[in-house]
Amino acid sequence: MVRRTETLSRFPLFGSLGADEIAALDSRCAWRRVAAGASIIDHQDDGTDVFFVVQGHVRVLIRQPGGQNIILRDIRDGEFFGELAAIDGRPRSAGILAMTASTVARMPAAVFRDAIHRHPGVCDRVLGLLAAQVRMLATRVTEFSALNVRHRLYAELLRQSRPDPADAGRAIISPPPIQTDLAARISTHREAVSRELAALTRAGLIERRRGALVLTSPGHLRQLIEEAYAAG
Repeated sequence: MVRRTETLSRFPLFGSLGADEIAALDSRCAWRRVAAGASIIDHQDDGTDVFFVVQGHVRVLIRQPGGQNIILRDIRDGEFFGELAAIDGRPRSAGILAMTASTVARMPAAVFRDAIHRHPGVCDRVLGLLAAQVRMLATRVTEFSALNVRHRLYAELLRQSRPDPADAGRAIISPPPIQTDLAARISTHREAVSRELAALTRAGLIERRRGALVLTSPGHLRQLIEEAYAAG
C-alpha cells in the first residue's frame, strides 16, 4: 500500500489529473529511499524508467574520462528525470547522483508514455519542460564556445542568483556556491574559480554574507558578458 507521503499528487506535472488518476499512477510506481552520495542512474545506462523526486536533491552530471564531472543541473522536490530515455529508448544521456537522502518514485516508461498520450495537460507540461531544457543547453553551448572562464563564471553566478528581497538592485545565491561545483558547471578547475571570485570581491561586485553570496551589481555583470560576446 502506498503511504500518504509517497504520492505524485504534489508534482506540477500531474496538476491537471484527478485524485483517482493520481492514485492509479501511484500504484504503478516503485518507491524507494536513496542514500546521499548514491548513484541513481549512470551515464549510458540502458534503463528507460522515469524517476520522480518526492523529497530530496539530486544532480545531473556527466563524468569525463579523466574523472572530472560536468554538472548540468540540479533536480529537487516535485521534479523528475529520465524522460528522454523513456521517450526515445536510447541510453541515458547523463548520470544522476543523490546529493541528499532522497525519496524517489520509479515509473516504467510505458506508464509515463501512456500518461502523456491520455492527458493533454501532462503532455503540454512535458513539452514545455523539454523545450526549456533545450534552451538551457543551447545557452550553455554558446557560453562554452564564445566566452572565456571569467565570463562563463559571471553567467553561472547570475543563473544561480535570485533577487535580493532587501535590495532590488542586488542578487543573492543562498546557500553560497561551492567552488568545485562552480568549476564543474563551467568546465574549469577550482583554482580558476577561486581566482576569479577573489577578483570580483576586490572589485566590489560580490560580497559574502552569512549563508549567502551577494552579487552587488548583477546589471554590470550582464553588461560585461554582453561586451565579451561582442568582442568575440
